[in-house]
Amino acid sequence: MVNLTKAEEKIMKLLWELKKGFIKDILEKFPDPKPPYNSVSTIVRVLVKKEIVGFNKYGGTYEYYPLISKDEYRKGQLGNLVNGYFNNSLSQVVNFFSESKNVKIDEVDEAIKMLEELKKKKNG
Repeated sequence: MVNLTKAEEKIMKLLWELKKGFIKDILEKFPDPKPPYNSVSTIVRVLVKKEIVGFNKYGGTYEYYPLISKDEYRKGQLGNLVNGYFNNSLSQVVNFFSESKNVKIDEVDEAIKMLEELKKKKNG
């Protein structure tokens, strides 16, 4: 899984929302102040080179679309995070969050349910 810069990630989020679009469509989704057209165009071309964005050519204009889903990207990024910071250990991730004072009890209950379901699936 390729890593994206913050700017590339922002454009990908807009493209996932749009499903497909021209540079002007991507620009319309940006809040004010909008970045320059050329900046967005350059970043999109980088994403094409990274093979994360594809395009259809209509004369001299290009319509862009994501080649990976938001879910695929999220799974890859989460995998990199867990592997890089938690030695690929779910228990280390849980321990990290258990020490956080910002975790709500209903989120803990939901996580426990999810882990129990995972355990059932793994045990057959």
